[in-house]
Amino acid sequence: MKASTPPLFATPEDAEAAFYEAIARSDLETLMAIWSEDEEVICTHPTGQQLVGLASIRESWRQILASTRLQINANRIAQWQGMLLSVHQVMENLQVGQEVTGPLQATNVYTRGAHGWRLVCRHCSANAEPAVNENEHRVLH
Repeated sequence: MKASTPPLFATPEDAEAAFYEAIARSDLETLMAIWSEDEEVICTHPTGQQLVGLASIRESWRQILASTRLQINANRIAQWQGMLLSVHQVMENLQVGQEVTGPLQATNVYTRGAHGWRLVCRHCSANAEPAVNENEHRVLH
């Protein structure tokens, strides 16, 4: 059996777009291909559950994607980027069927390696207060 070549994400924005597209398609394999193969990857869901390692993250997303059709409408409000690391602050609204919930605040952290940019950390939680300006996109260096 030939192993598939991992996708190459030229920018952290490419990896992030693929992440949200994979969720919308309930495509677990593509979703997991966006994560770094580092064993120290971390994902914290809005419930507060922190998952460490690819196996636990995969199982969690498998359960989420198997139980519901999920669409996340994301709006990046800030971005910090260096040569090897990019941090995105994102406001998310979840759509489950016809019901829209949110907003949620997510921080997605990407690192650049041999296969381009990969997700190494995602932390998502309920938004306690409205953002100063949700339509403003800032890039900080």
